[in-house]
Amino acid sequence: MKRKVLAALLCLSMAGTLLMGCGGGSNDAKESTDAQATEAADDADAADDTADDAGDDAEEAKSGGPYTFGYTCMDGTNPFFVTIEDAIRTAVEAKGDKLISTDPANDVSLQITQIEDMIAQGMDGIFLNPAEAEGILPALDALKEAEVPIVNFDTEVADLSYVTTYTGSDNYNAGKVCGEDLVKKCPDGGPIIVLDSPTMNSVVDRTNGFLDAIEGKGFDIVAQQDAKGNLEVSMGIAEDLLQAHNDVVAIFGGNDPTALGALAAANAAKLKDCKIYGVDGSPDIKSELASGESLVEGTGAQSPVSIAESSVDLMYKIMAGEEVDDRYPVETFLITADNVEEYGTDGWQ
Repeated sequence: MKRKVLAALLCLSMAGTLLMGCGGGSNDAKESTDAQATEAADDADAADDTADDAGDDAEEAKSGGPYTFGYTCMDGTNPFFVTIEDAIRTAVEAKGDKLISTDPANDVSLQITQIEDMIAQGMDGIFLNPAEAEGILPALDALKEAEVPIVNFDTEVADLSYVTTYTGSDNYNAGKVCGEDLVKKCPDGGPIIVLDSPTMNSVVDRTNGFLDAIEGKGFDIVAQQDAKGNLEVSMGIAEDLLQAHNDVVAIFGGNDPTALGALAAANAAKLKDCKIYGVDGSPDIKSELASGESLVEGTGAQSPVSIAESSVDLMYKIMAGEEVDDRYPVETFLITADNVEEYGTDGWQ
């Protein structure tokens, strides 16, 4: 564009010179030539401005938005996931975007169907926590085919090559700190019950951390059963187990709802010297710790608020075309009666 304008100006300048050289070099002719040159330059500036505006518009279009995101977790009634969903929704809607949430109630078949429905509605990305690490794979195939980026949070899917990134608690450490605390408080070991959930990778990691911490310390695992991360299920299982093993020195639950179910069963069995551990750091479990009268001994605490913040930050980086790492761990730590006041009991840390 600029080369054409310069060529036009050169032609006008030559025409003016010819007019003056032929004795027709009046001021009127020169002024006319100057005016045309000025007009041509103005046209060039206007063309450049238009090009700049078009570039800005293209950049805006490239940046995208408003966005529609999907959200799915294994159990939408679990207070931990309620907090995550609330925090993600607040952050997404504050940016003028939309969040579609579903709750499969720990049913991976339903979760797959719900994800397929969200794909049909159209979404730009999904926040995903699987009901089953392996069982969710058909939904991951569908998301891959639809080219929907996945921020996998809290519980890893079995094949992380499907997801864009993962963020969640250091679950192994969350179980390990519970085991280390038990070893300190029961140096002679003793019989214990473990309530895990083999289909939830997060709980598997916590259980492995706990078991590694107590290995070789004199503890005898008299029972290890799948409580499905559910309060009611764990209470029923613990009630049955405690009828045969009412001498256990500790019960480990893979999450706080499981620990609370075990607590209800232990109270019903009138146990007085059994240490119960969970993982989450939920307000309910912290209230038990703060009471000073509970069998709950500790919880490997995590922060759902931090997980939500990390998930949202990663999703918007992906939307902006930025590179992200494969995984982003979130800190975990032990809360007991000794330090529970630091974290409060009326909300999550």
